[in-house]
Amino acid sequence: MTDLFTEYDRVYDVVEAGADNTGNQPINDVLERLRGDNTLLVFPPGRYRMDRQFRFSDFEKFGLVGNDATLVPANFHEFDGPRYRLFRLGVHYAPGTDIRFEGFEVDFTADDTGIRVIDALASKRLEVRDIDIVGEHDSGTWGPGRFCVTDEDGTGIVERFRAPGGGAWTEETPNEGNLWKGPSGIVSNVHNNGELTFKDCELGAFPDNGLYASGGSGTVVVDGGVFKNSDTANIRLGGTDSEIRNATVIVDDNRPQDVNQRAIRLENGSGLSVYDTDIRISAVNGHALTVMNTCKSTWIENVRISMAGDKVKHGIVVSPEAGETTIYRTAIDMDTPGGYGIKLTDSARTAQVNCEEVKITGDVGDEGARSGIFCARDNARFSMVTVDQTGAPHRRAMENVGDNCKLYGGEYVASERPICNYGNGLRIEDVYANSEGGYYALYLYDPSEDAYVKQSTLEDGIYDKSEDELRAWGNEF
Repeated sequence: MTDLFTEYDRVYDVVEAGADNTGNQPINDVLERLRGDNTLLVFPPGRYRMDRQFRFSDFEKFGLVGNDATLVPANFHEFDGPRYRLFRLGVHYAPGTDIRFEGFEVDFTADDTGIRVIDALASKRLEVRDIDIVGEHDSGTWGPGRFCVTDEDGTGIVERFRAPGGGAWTEETPNEGNLWKGPSGIVSNVHNNGELTFKDCELGAFPDNGLYASGGSGTVVVDGGVFKNSDTANIRLGGTDSEIRNATVIVDDNRPQDVNQRAIRLENGSGLSVYDTDIRISAVNGHALTVMNTCKSTWIENVRISMAGDKVKHGIVVSPEAGETTIYRTAIDMDTPGGYGIKLTDSARTAQVNCEEVKITGDVGDEGARSGIFCARDNARFSMVTVDQTGAPHRRAMENVGDNCKLYGGEYVASERPICNYGNGLRIEDVYANSEGGYYALYLYDPSEDAYVKQSTLEDGIYDKSEDELRAWGNEF
């Protein structure tokens, strides 16, 4: 910590300056007296009670650093003034230039306690590290953190910000009726224009998103971390060239109010990507990964999805107006009553969706959404895709209703019909398809036309009711 002292003109020990570190007396007056530009406030070991907001904006450089220090916010009933924030550092029209906030435990264990611990807007540099929130946020107010880098050339990092206790639904708190649903865990919104990294953060179950980093024009990187059981989405990401990498998303519990616990929701951006991420859903209540209409381009690579539960939900869903999307080297395993591993919804867009080296497996039922892949989008391409859907009598591997769909390489195995096509311009090459139920390997239905199948192994042949003559060459049956 002493290495930081040389970065600031003034360094104050808050206890030496009169702050109570027993947790009995509020320290707000001391902090307000000490705040100033190019100033670092150091919190020695102890407990520090706060009963109102601390606000400081339009400064060049300011920091607060704890050394085994615990912040103790007053509960909902005792908090003085608007119950929004504990620390408000910068605002969008007067941000701080350089903000540091690190090394604090925050005690939410008392009943009806929870606050936005830090709301920080920095123009050039933001550093937040090692914030551990203990207990559930059950006041019904805003969630623990909001972070934005306001300038395009600014950078920020939020590292090891942990709130595993999550947040209560507003209807179960003293703030009932004043906040829709409840808090989000971490927010980065329209004012984020720079590059902001969330590294190794941990969020429990929040009612209105876990990490909600969408709406700004900047780049958001989610690097590592664990995100569990939030409603709407555990990670909701947008921006320019934003990405998720090395993260773990878990849904293993559904509270009574939870209606859509998506793992990842991508939206409002271009060049969005998800790499090397695990999605583990054992209490399915939403799709695993959704590419929303407002995504201009998306790349998904080395994502491992497992889904189980008693609801019919899908693995990866690409919305109708989404732009070019690539799903590469991704594995989806499902143990649900039904559902698509990949769903490409009907669209007037010509932007291509590419699926390459994707594997879809699991004991999926046939109560609804009976295909491993459902493609209603034109110009989709599936290369070296493996689909094994043999867990229920009426599962299908691939159902296509889009035009100009291409299947190159790969294996399609199903208990019922492996490949069903209703679209025009289907191309199949070097594909293996087999029905364990003795059905044809490929079904070409009216009104499809202009299909071409070559050098493929199609066990039990082709059922052809297309409108024109099938072109085929070098196939084995």
